Parts: sequence; structure tokens; C-alpha cells
Amino acid sequence: MGNPVAEKFTAQDFAEYRAKRLTDGITQNNMNRELQYLKAMFNTLISLDVWTRENPLSKLKAIKIVEKELSFLTLDQVRHLLAELPKGRNPHVALIAKICLATGSRWGETENLTIQQVYNGTIQYARTKSGKARAIPIDVGLEVEIMNHHAEHGTGNRIFQSAWAAFREGVERAQIELPLGQMTHVLRHTFASHFMMAGGNILALQRILGHQSLTMTMRYSHLAPDHLKEAREFNPLTLCRRRND
Repeated sequence: MGNPVAEKFTAQDFAEYRAKRLTDGITQNNMNRELQYLKAMFNTLISLDVWTRENPLSKLKAIKIVEKELSFLTLDQVRHLLAELPKGRNPHVALIAKICLATGSRWGETENLTIQQVYNGTIQYARTKSGKARAIPIDVGLEVEIMNHHAEHGTGNRIFQSAWAAFREGVERAQIELPLGQMTHVLRHTFASHFMMAGGNILALQRILGHQSLTMTMRYSHLAPDHLKEAREFNPLTLCRRRND
């Protein structure tokens, strides 16, 4: 924005800046976050009596974003991908992917795990996007695999090293096509989708994924076997048929 003077800063200034950033390829989500941060900054200054004017961005609205369909892997694709990942030279990528599929974690959360975060049949995710810690149970076999991997490949407390590029190569070998921006995140979507399709509880899923709002988790609700089943039972056509019977 060219370091504007705060007293002269207007919503129009941000709108022009936003338009340029969008043209440069910055996503709408990122621009909404920038707007949110700047609004919050002015609101904080107002609450501290440092800024005595109106928030210049108070009337500027975020960009309305059409929600994209979340892709997830079928069980056959999961098996195929897990068979392809170890074929590369990176020793970490396959186990990172397994943990993401077993716990619904983000790639970065798993890639940065320390051995202290794995204990008593759980993985404790501490440095999360929401800032809240969460503990996810894992089976004994996976815990043993993690311990053995750390003993053989770990560096200090770190269990893994960077493996994002190796994952992308594995996806390419498996010939799996993914939407833009959902490369490693597809593992998290895959966990959540199959969790719901198997009859998992939406509130439990919210806690597992660490979503602050249930609204985020509800994106997966339509996959539940009994999702809105009342539509079949309580619509007027069905009720009329029952009455006639």
C-alpha cells in the first residue's frame, strides 16, 4: 500500500490495494484475512484510546467466496498412494501421510512432530493453526512405527524432515489428480470424509480436526449415512402416501 499515513488511510486505499493483489494472484481468502487483520488493528487501537477516529475499514465488506467442493481419496486411492510413496528416496513421506490419514492432522503439524508429542497411544498436536492443543488416539501399530522411525531417521527430537515435494511426486506416480491447493490437504479431507461416511459423530470430528467453529466441520456433514434422512420421511408426498395406506 506504499506505507500510507494512518490519518489519511481510507477504505478506498485498501480496495485499490486488494484489487492489485488479486490481479497478482493472491487468493480471495488471503485478502479477506488481511482485511480482517487491519480491521482488528484499528479496533484494538480504538479500545486503547490510541485511535480516536472511526475505523476506516468498518464499512468495507469481505469478498464473498463460493465454497469449493472438498476432494477426498477413495479407499482404493489411499491404498495405491501408500504403495507409491515409499518408492521415492524420501524416508519420511509415507509415514507422514499415514499419520495424516489416521488423525486428520494438517501436513505441517505432522511434519514438525517431536517424539515427546507421541505417548500413551496418542499424538498431542500443540502448535496448531487454531492455537489450541488437541490429543488424537492412534493404534499401537502406528505408535511403534513412529518410534522405530524416530530411532532410525530422527534428528534430535524431530521425527521427520521436509517431505512435501516427495508427497507431490508420489501423487504423480499414483496418477491421482487433485484440485489446485489441495495437495497435502487432501489427506485431512480424506480422513474427515471417511469418518463421516462410516457413521462418525460431527461433534467428535470437530474436536479431532481442531475447528474453532462447527460451521467449518459441517462441510463434511452431507457424507453421513443419515444426513437429512428426515427429508425422505417427512416430506408431504410421503406423508400423503402413509395416510392413504
